[in-house]
Amino acid sequence: MSNLFEKIDAGAGGICLYGIAPPKVASPPERLREIAAEQAARLRLLVPDGLVVYDIQDEAGRGGEARPFPFLPTVNPEVYAHDSLAELAIPKIVYRCVGAQPREAFRTWIDQLRSTTSRHLGVFVGAPRGRAGSTSLPLVEAYALARSAPNLVLGGIAIAERHVAKEDEHQRMLAKQEHGCRFFITQAVYDASSTKSLLSDYALSVQSGGRAPAPVVLTFSPCGSVRTLEFMKWLGISFPRWLENELRHSADTLERSVDLCESIFTDVQDYAREKRLPIGINVESVSIRKAEIDASTELYQRLSARLRQ
Repeated sequence: MSNLFEKIDAGAGGICLYGIAPPKVASPPERLREIAAEQAARLRLLVPDGLVVYDIQDEAGRGGEARPFPFLPTVNPEVYAHDSLAELAIPKIVYRCVGAQPREAFRTWIDQLRSTTSRHLGVFVGAPRGRAGSTSLPLVEAYALARSAPNLVLGGIAIAERHVAKEDEHQRMLAKQEHGCRFFITQAVYDASSTKSLLSDYALSVQSGGRAPAPVVLTFSPCGSVRTLEFMKWLGISFPRWLENELRHSADTLERSVDLCESIFTDVQDYAREKRLPIGINVESVSIRKAEIDASTELYQRLSARLRQ
């Protein structure tokens, strides 16, 4: 199976994705076109099964800590994926922060999807921390409204760090499957142990319930500096102490992070195969630094080669 929709429909592993953040809204129109052209050219060389486009929101309430990098609004991910990158003929998985928009706007979007014959891919995200309120659209309600658009193929988020804290992320995954999610994309993985714990509980749950597991796409993101490391930790990504030491004290943090990501993936891949779980990869390129973008393409090539062996 070479088509992303075929793999999702079959619940198969081997899904290879590449993830990006849309450009900043403040970018001049000519620069926006240049960025889109550069990304499209890169993706044509990598040939992933699909492109993930994130919905970047300001999360001022995260942990009560100051954001290491200032928040700058980005282009609407739906517009960027389907308009700016319209000529890029691969499926696009668009993240949508459902808690950051009015219900009527969400209903209008669902109605527009229903009126088309093509299939669409999406991942719903709840309201950013510190911004949930009476006007926020809960995920459960968003899933219910999405049922009226059968051509929308939904994925869900899986966070191993949340599983370490509450030990119920596998139950969240099962509940999301009940609401129509057909695959999962994880937060960036730097802690193999917590990821394997989540996969273990998920595998046991689907087995005991006589259900088929959904594909779990593991996200990997190069870390090019100590400042980037601090930002990733602020986002909630877990770094074991030994691994954080490796990155902080390496002569080349970026190269070391790519090597570590490959090692972590190999470890988790072997475990997932043992548990007969279908897994895939999603390599993020959310930095504007050329060195980190180049590192993400190298990491994608390494991990996709391992996945397809």
